[in-house]
Amino acid sequence: MLEKLIAIAYNLLNVQKELSVKFSKKYSLLVLSLLVVACSSTKSPAPAINATGVAPEAAAQSTVKMVEVSPLDDPKSPLANRSVYFEFDNFQVKSSDAALIGAHAKYLSTHSTAKVRLEGNADERGGREYNLALGQKRSEAVKKSLELLGVNKDSIEAVSFGKEKPKDAGHTEEAWAANRRVDIVYVTR
Repeated sequence: MLEKLIAIAYNLLNVQKELSVKFSKKYSLLVLSLLVVACSSTKSPAPAINATGVAPEAAAQSTVKMVEVSPLDDPKSPLANRSVYFEFDNFQVKSSDAALIGAHAKYLSTHSTAKVRLEGNADERGGREYNLALGQKRSEAVKKSLELLGVNKDSIEAVSFGKEKPKDAGHTEEAWAANRRVDIVYVTR
């Protein structure tokens, strides 16, 4: 751009010489001032941007504060999973759920004010009383697992809803499997 402006100014000076304009000094001053103005208006370089997509100056002046997220609210935390599933007509905790129960036990052991309600559930097959008893046995099995891992028994309440609170209202094996569970509900954190 600057090269073009210099070429234009040079051409204008040549035209002035050829035409022998009366006001050549004023004309020369005008061309020269245009050239100075054009040269003095330079673009400022774009600010450097760091890996987060923010200019370092802007990052230093940011008013955003870091907020601590409870592991209970973090979807990436193992504590986000709060259901233990069971086989049909069974109340034994599966070994595949040991890590899940262990994570909740660790949280409950380190947070003395935290309390949970273990809500036992069953699928729709079977009678009302039978499913209430099965749901209770399931919640008691998870309670015992938590206690064996060091959780204070006063921090845990085991209840049963039987088939009254299905997670999936369908009538398929997948729906029934989703309903055979114990939900870990944090009453206090």
